[in-house]
Amino acid sequence: MMLPARLLLAIALLLFVVVLSVAGYVWLEGWSWFDSLYMTVTTITTIGGGEPQPLSYAGRCWTMVVIVLGVGAWAYTFLALSAYLLEGHLGAEFSKRRVRGLVRTLNKHFILCGFGRVGREIARELVAENVPFVVLDINQPSLAEAEAEGHLVVEGNAAEVEVLRAAGIERARALITATDSDADNVFVTLSARVLRPDIYIVARANQADSEPKLRFAGANSIISPYYIGGKRMASLALRPTAVEFIDTVLEAGNTDLLLEDVTIPQGSSALGRRLGALAGESSQVIVLALKRNNHMMFRPSEETLLEAGDEIVVAGPREAIHQLEGRL
Repeated sequence: MMLPARLLLAIALLLFVVVLSVAGYVWLEGWSWFDSLYMTVTTITTIGGGEPQPLSYAGRCWTMVVIVLGVGAWAYTFLALSAYLLEGHLGAEFSKRRVRGLVRTLNKHFILCGFGRVGREIARELVAENVPFVVLDINQPSLAEAEAEGHLVVEGNAAEVEVLRAAGIERARALITATDSDADNVFVTLSARVLRPDIYIVARANQADSEPKLRFAGANSIISPYYIGGKRMASLALRPTAVEFIDTVLEAGNTDLLLEDVTIPQGSSALGRRLGALAGESSQVIVLALKRNNHMMFRPSEETLLEAGDEIVVAGPREAIHQLEGRL
């Protein structure tokens, strides 16, 4: 638990006075270390208990010095500790520990870096899809808003290795960096790629010249909100019905028709089987595309033999797609 500097200073001052007092009694009176510590504690705490041995003139003078220094240090420590408790720091520390304990239980979750305007929309989509995720941010107001909405949060700079580890990057399914600083997004991408070479990273690019930098840093997908927004507005003006259909398919709450991508894992019973046979198990599922070795095939042949790592884009009712995922 990280204590504030004021409380650490108070504790250090109190320990210094104790050590100084013990050393003084040992030197002036020739007492043992235990007798000197006993005299110091009873004097500083003002409890009293009698001297272990009669004090000399120098010893009495030293006791007066210890009383002034010790009581002052003890009072300062008590006030610093009281302020620490009253200001809620202790409760906040326990809350952070509780959240980090919950994060350690997550697996295949998402890490969302940045809870600004774009980050909030991403969080809403993840909640609608019932996907577990952790919010990383260094901005206190943003963290407070994320906590108020019931999200798990980890405070800190997402570009730092320890912060990413606290968010469970070793077990995460993907990382989304959506801060409003391209430089921060580049550093976050680099740090995440070093820790998890296989993790899927989606990065936000605010400037066009940032895209190659993010790609070089290791981002799998790069999104420019301004570019996407402009392209969507143009598409709505040119082909509104088509865009409405795509929105309906991608809507999280839609149960009639869902667009999903399914990966063929190692050891799957579908390996080596014809794509047509796989899709044929459920007449409600339509195979729209197959991605293999970064090559996208639209409406692939039913005779295509499935391989490990193939990614299939399918459309159909939510229940039928979930059954397909279960079989794979």
